[in-house]
Amino acid sequence: MGTKPATKRNPSAMKRVRQTEKRRMRNAHVKSTVKTATKRADSGIASGNIDEAREKVLLAAQTIAKAAAKGVLHKRTAARRISRLTRRLNKSAAVTA
Repeated sequence: MGTKPATKRNPSAMKRVRQTEKRRMRNAHVKSTVKTATKRADSGIASGNIDEAREKVLLAAQTIAKAAAKGVLHKRTAARRISRLTRRLNKSAAVTA
């Protein structure tokens, strides 16, 4: 006897399920893009090439800001992530200089 959750039958609930799934897929894509941009920025910082790292951090910051604008990330979460990235870049630049 497999217990399976009852599927919704009224039209508004079915529409809600469709909308939720669409949003979930979109949010997953945006979050993945943010993670990739952040990883690239971190690898740029670790490489020691400050000019290249600065470009990658700028691109990551733009990606994070877009995610916040779309409502995928909270605006304070986005600000915190951008701040931490910038701090890592500045710390690396100070050590290199």
